[in-house]
Amino acid sequence: MNAQFEMDSDEVLRVKLGVLKQEHRDLDEAIHTMEEAGRADQLTLRRLKKQKLHLKDQIARIEDILTPDIIA
Repeated sequence: MNAQFEMDSDEVLRVKLGVLKQEHRDLDEAIHTMEEAGRADQLTLRRLKKQKLHLKDQIARIEDILTPDIIA
């Protein structure tokens, strides 16, 4: 039994969106933990924050694609 399962592009984007949101939350938690510990390397923090911002931009792009423009 070899069942075929194909996802349409919206489903793929929704899965990708979920993954990106989880990565964003994980980075946020890691940054918070490093800052709370007081021994955070500033360069590492800066890189993590930049990566978090990049994820936020990707999330926004996907949400724009998935949300149809409704003209009122």
